[in-house]
Amino acid sequence: MTGHPGDAPPALDRELHHPNRLALTAYLSACGEAEFGVLRDYCGVSDSTLSKTLSALEKTGHVRVRKGHLGKRPRTWASLTISGHRALAGHLAALEEIAATARRAGAGAQDANDA
Repeated sequence: MTGHPGDAPPALDRELHHPNRLALTAYLSACGEAEFGVLRDYCGVSDSTLSKTLSALEKTGHVRVRKGHLGKRPRTWASLTISGHRALAGHLAALEEIAATARRAGAGAQDANDA
């Protein structure tokens, strides 16, 4: 994106645009797998909200959910898939491009004001 009229907008991933989904995938990108309770606490959301978020990301193929037991207690773990890593990288690159364009536009406006 060069900031010229007619340029294509950056390729933000619609599935990662929501803050909970972005926070979750960013966290998962830094680890192999995380337990449901850890993700819930990190994102600061309810069990229901995290469950819906994981389901949505699993449906898109960005996240893999694994269920099992730790002793007799049921547990759920989540991990970012290869396509999830790619989607996150592309989304973050698009956000960086938007920020860089805004900084350039702001610098140009400041230069015009200084003249």
